[in-house]
Amino acid sequence: MQAETYQITADAGRKWQILGSQRYALTDKKGLAFLYIGLQEDCLKSADCFQKGLFAENFDQAKGLIEDLTRSNIPDAVFVDVPLNKTDYSRFCAYLKEKTAGKMVVIYNQKHLDAAKIKFLKQSDIVDDIVDIELSGINYSDKIQFLKRVKSRQGGLSVSYNGLMENNGPVQRKTSIIKRVIDVVLASLIILMLLPLFLMVAFVIRMESRGPVFYTSNRAGRGFKVFKFYKFRTMVVDADKKIDQLAHLNQYTSVGGSAMFLKINNDPRITKVGKFLRNSSLDEIPQLFNVLKGDMSLVGNRPLPLYEAATLTTNDSAERFMAPAGITGLWQIKKRGKDDMSAEERISLDISYARKANVAYDLWIMAKTPTVLFQKSNV
Repeated sequence: MQAETYQITADAGRKWQILGSQRYALTDKKGLAFLYIGLQEDCLKSADCFQKGLFAENFDQAKGLIEDLTRSNIPDAVFVDVPLNKTDYSRFCAYLKEKTAGKMVVIYNQKHLDAAKIKFLKQSDIVDDIVDIELSGINYSDKIQFLKRVKSRQGGLSVSYNGLMENNGPVQRKTSIIKRVIDVVLASLIILMLLPLFLMVAFVIRMESRGPVFYTSNRAGRGFKVFKFYKFRTMVVDADKKIDQLAHLNQYTSVGGSAMFLKINNDPRITKVGKFLRNSSLDEIPQLFNVLKGDMSLVGNRPLPLYEAATLTTNDSAERFMAPAGITGLWQIKKRGKDDMSAEERISLDISYARKANVAYDLWIMAKTPTVLFQKSNV
């Protein structure tokens, strides 16, 4: 196929360069487009998911290129590979938001950043991801598609992903079928057995405080797939809007002070009934319906809120998403409710499960789960 090029004005920047024309036709939906800002053009050419790229040496050239593009031809992602100037970069991000309605994923090259600069970028909410873009083998396709869903806050039931994170060999398919049968049978039986408890918990929640009985939110599960997640409501209404006010109480911290997970001791948003439901794990019961729908499994890694999942797309943590989302898992039986667990340790446990997962391992985790259903800490 003859590669097509898009000529941009000569003084604005560099023209579209078609990448991997042997692999992708221009109409192939898997082919992504990027805008690279920096001097190392070759660092992205080995990424198979990109169909074409646009290159600029600085922010001014990048703006000129974007001005000449139609809305339908806007790149999927911007890679920033220049030293951080907070003022210039902030202005460029404001320009992107205005011109592209905030639809472009912005990825900054980690090699230009220290811990303080990473903290600034994340707290200012002007970057979607920070990676070493010179590393080979980064799965940009899943990363960019997921971050775009996060930015648009779309539900995942109508969104597909390319499945690159799944192993579809015959052994894995057989294991998945057995796991699914166990999930459906056990979840159905448990729902029938606990139906009176369902009704009792719903009544008590409504008696204590106004608001819905169930709490729903978008969560990211296997392969970064987003779905509607169900729990009994344990917090005051609009608790999500108070996260920023309580960030300083988070038990998890990470490099530069940014948090990968959110867990607050004695969270003031939790109601009295909610405290009991959390400590007894009764708030998790509605997730059995997620299991029946196929969003989750009985055993897996916990599905994460989108603001947490968006921090875990780099290669050293994204492997946790190879496993299905689960009601219980390795983290729950090892460290649930313990204040001394770091974010890195939790990710390590999630990755360990993703690598070892099989039916026998799931049955062992389920057998261990009843001993950790009740916890003493209020998180």
